[in-house]
Amino acid sequence: MKKVFVVLLSVLFPLLANAQTGLKKVYNEDVDPIEQIDQAIVKAKSEGKFVICQVGGNWCPWCLRFADYITNDTNISNVINENFEYIHVNYNPRKSQGAEKLEQGKTLMKRLNNAGRFGFPVLVVLDEEGRVIHIQDSGLLEEGEGYNQKKVLGFFQNWTPKAVKN
Repeated sequence: MKKVFVVLLSVLFPLLANAQTGLKKVYNEDVDPIEQIDQAIVKAKSEGKFVICQVGGNWCPWCLRFADYITNDTNISNVINENFEYIHVNYNPRKSQGAEKLEQGKTLMKRLNNAGRFGFPVLVVLDEEGRVIHIQDSGLLEEGEGYNQKKVLGFFQNWTPKAVKN
């Protein structure tokens, strides 16, 4: 009976979490995150932009909230579009993902200077060469059940290529 209960919980919990948020899933769980980052760096470099990796997953309600928030705030989305190649990098540390995905996750965290230590979502700013230049704990941008526009906008403005290079 316990096994049945555990199986039901493991199936229903993700469904309930998504139903509670009602937010669009933005993380592609099928792409190799290292390749995704490498492609974003190439594109950003050709456009004179930096890369921001929003690391998290569809399993994380705060990750989905942040993605929704920055998409729906015109001031923030304009700063992002003008200065960054913004990607949602899927990370799932659960052992149930299998050995290959676990190893992929370890490689990802190594590449991003162990950004997961700040919780999720975590925002990693990469320069045009792909070097980590900042890791932002998104919890510092929160306000109540959402995000503080002044703090979020300030974060993005402070890490634009122009701001960093001047």
